Amino acid sequence: MGMTQIHPFLPRLEHAFTISIDLSRPYWITPGARGDTRAAIFAAQGVIEGPRLQGRVVPMSGGDYPLSRPNGVIDFDARYLLEAEDGAIIYLENRGFRWARSPEIAEKMRRNEPVGFDDYYMRVTPRFDAPAGPHEWLSQHVFVGVAEKVPNANRIHYFVVM
Repeated sequence: MGMTQIHPFLPRLEHAFTISIDLSRPYWITPGARGDTRAAIFAAQGVIEGPRLQGRVVPMSGGDYPLSRPNGVIDFDARYLLEAEDGAIIYLENRGFRWARSPEIAEKMRRNEPVGFDDYYMRVTPRFDAPAGPHEWLSQHVFVGVAEKVPNANRIHYFVVM
């Protein structure tokens, strides 16, 4: 057995910023036409902190319209606005998935109780529309977001793929 080779094209990830979002109460559309439950949850407010971007989430500028599948997987579809420290407005579109590693954890999350980070999978792939200028790099790179579910909020750590 040889040593495991690192693939020569393995991407390098660099932490760019973290967005902490306070969420509104969810609105439920059930049952959906596809047998899934649709929700609407709005981004009430939020803060952007990190080495490459600082600012805030524009309050109530959008939110998430996730589908809850019968197997417990949540399919995110979020869109809202960010305001950088210099006043630039940036559009964010986030797609991703969340699922619990056990039915017990899923039940705790449904009740909005705290759970451990390793108890669930929550990852997003964002796209940004940013104006020309210092934030234009956001519209020219691929990102991966690793999300933390905290009661009534999300904290998403965004990594730029180098």
